Amino acid sequence: MRIFEVLNIQHLVMYLFPTLAFILIFGAGLGYVYVRRRGSEERLTRIIEKYPGGIEGRNAPFPLMLTLTIAGTVVWCLLYILMTGLLKVKI
Repeated sequence: MRIFEVLNIQHLVMYLFPTLAFILIFGAGLGYVYVRRRGSEERLTRIIEKYPGGIEGRNAPFPLMLTLTIAGTVVWCLLYILMTGLLKVKI
């Protein structure tokens, strides 16, 4: 018997939601490298910085997978804090 009745639901949500979210984000990341916009091809090829040793810097678009991962992490953290407070779970 659990001390807190809500604990089983919380464990299910904390294990299931991040796993499903990761699978969806990873699938989207494999499908699309970056968000294609007007001028994206030119941004990938234009060199804006040159460093010693042959390293070149480009102003490439931010990868979609990283954007979704960061946004998902922030949303999950906020929902975790909110739901812990609303359900009055003692930590």
